[in-house]
Amino acid sequence: MNLLAAIGARVLSMLRGMGHATFFFIELLAAVPASLRRFYLVIVQLHAIGNRSLLIIIASGTAVGFVLALQMYYALVTYGAAEQLGLIVNLSLVRELGPVVTALLFAGRAGTSLTAEIGLMKAGEQIAAMELMAVDPRQRVLAPRFIAGVVAMPILAAVFSAVGILGAWIVAVLLIGVDAGNFWSIMQNGVDVWRDVGNGMVKAFAFGVICTVVALYQGYETEATPEGVAYATTRTVVIASLSVLAMDFVLTALMFSTP
Repeated sequence: MNLLAAIGARVLSMLRGMGHATFFFIELLAAVPASLRRFYLVIVQLHAIGNRSLLIIIASGTAVGFVLALQMYYALVTYGAAEQLGLIVNLSLVRELGPVVTALLFAGRAGTSLTAEIGLMKAGEQIAAMELMAVDPRQRVLAPRFIAGVVAMPILAAVFSAVGILGAWIVAVLLIGVDAGNFWSIMQNGVDVWRDVGNGMVKAFAFGVICTVVALYQGYETEATPEGVAYATTRTVVIASLSVLAMDFVLTALMFSTP
């Protein structure tokens, strides 16, 4: 009976937390129109979230392109299909690796930064001071960061895929010796802009919403202590990463299950 009671209490706590997070998300969406009237706040956050994440995105995308080209070439050359290398690399990046890896990097870099920043504002009673001055912190603090995160994620995913394809071209054409014409022509003929690239951008947009909302929620609801901020930062990475992987499976099943 004690075990059942503990399980029931844990389930109720999880459901309560999910309900609270849902209401937080709804209130955040309601604050977006007011934040758009102060668009300079969004620009500042776009620089902080997007521009400062470019270095790790470019470095990671290039490395993934290098490794993917090598691995795919060794697999394809066994069956005499090395000319398909460009197509395989492109589809892998724009459909899956680009959005997913970018989201995981975003959660680790920008997500933790958002959580720590808002958590420290709460610990320093800046959030409480805004509320005392009748300033809605959701409109002034949270919504601009939410908009910036949602806008930045698809752009970062596109950059990741682009530099990944360029890295694969360097390895395949310049180092291995694959014909450059085959590499690009088969890629262009086999990749559909709306089905492949478009669905990849839809994934990136959804992952941007997930990662940004999780980061903002964890920072806003954290305990106003140094230990609470550190714990919330860790939860941001774990929850955002698992949510991205789960949502990736759902979106892939919906987008690519039918020809």
